[in-house]
Amino acid sequence: MDYGLKGKVALVTGTASQKGIGKGICLILAKEGCDIVSASRDLEGAKQTATEVKAMGPKAIALKVDVANYSEVDEMVKTALKEFGKIDILVNNAGLSAVGGVPFLNSTQEMWERDFAVNLFGTMNCAKAVVPGMVSRKYGKIINFSSTAAKMGAPNSYSAAKAAIQAFTRGLATEFGPSGINVNAIAPGMVRTKLFAAVSKEIENRLFENAAALTPLRRNQTIDDIANAVAFLASDLSKNITGQCLEVDSGMVML
Repeated sequence: MDYGLKGKVALVTGTASQKGIGKGICLILAKEGCDIVSASRDLEGAKQTATEVKAMGPKAIALKVDVANYSEVDEMVKTALKEFGKIDILVNNAGLSAVGGVPFLNSTQEMWERDFAVNLFGTMNCAKAVVPGMVSRKYGKIINFSSTAAKMGAPNSYSAAKAAIQAFTRGLATEFGPSGINVNAIAPGMVRTKLFAAVSKEIENRLFENAAALTPLRRNQTIDDIANAVAFLASDLSKNITGQCLEVDSGMVML
């Protein structure tokens, strides 16, 4: 299917991991003809992703940014606009889990603040820096990243921050819909990324087997599953979809 993305410029955050969702999104969008801004705290990883994009044909640049720091985000966007002249698509993929598996009573405010700083405020910072250009052009696609954890009731900062992203997505969609901007979110189910690097391979495999067994489709997601969903929401095939959160989770969460 032709998504009609040729010539579009996409800014994707959290692109450093060579086994991550961010890189997968960059490659899928590049395959559809997008030029790419690959952004991450890890500049070398972002450069590796940008190099793979350029090998496919589109243009790409890599920029270092801590999305929790608005001045860095603002500078990143200014550099991207100087290079490409526009940003059509913003994918707020950067995220982390500062608390991990720490029980609620053992978690600290500092852990919660770090999760909110990157996951929620990072998403807000990137949107704030990019939206003015989209408003002036009367066009834009913003895809935020939530999680199935937002609906599964875990009393931790990651779940709370990802739930807040869904509320923020709806609010942004409401305010800027009249300016021609679509704002949606994706909530991935289980995907093998570096988030599981802290556990052994045996435990990781068990987690994924158990998670797949709980879904109607009896399988987990791949990075390409998530990236393809991003491509759809970034395209005008989804022009009448806004303020929604697409659960890409094999049916794990249905309500």
